Amino acid sequence: MTTTAIKMKLIETKQLKHASVFLVDEVPGVAVVQANSTYIPIEQFKEIFNYLRTLVTERKITKLVFDKRKLSVFHQPSMEWYFVSWKEEMFDLGLKSHRKILPTDEVFRQSVKIGRDKINKAYPNGKFHQMDITYAETLEDAILH
Repeated sequence: MTTTAIKMKLIETKQLKHASVFLVDEVPGVAVVQANSTYIPIEQFKEIFNYLRTLVTERKITKLVFDKRKLSVFHQPSMEWYFVSWKEEMFDLGLKSHRKILPTDEVFRQSVKIGRDKINKAYPNGKFHQMDITYAETLEDAILH
């Protein structure tokens, strides 16, 4: 299926201070988080993803797309909480696929890679290793693949 074969409409379910959360009208089971600021403080980050817990449970979300293109600051403690606590719980609730869209900034991308490598080494048995986690360059690609 090509991206032009399906018309995707995002339906906003919640507007938070640093991000918006959407469902994809034509693709059931997919939620999208779009960062709308350059930095998300950890308290706000947890608020966003704790809200997603409700969506995963109530809407049977199996795939999450996290669009980070507006971010310019990488925050390792948020990433660690996201992988080690949140993803562990979400895996048990049925969320099995994650797609991430990173900013084009190579320093940000390298910071993510270094942070992810540290988490992988520190938590070799984490359930997040069983998830389908990949990166995409566009929202359409992230949703459809």
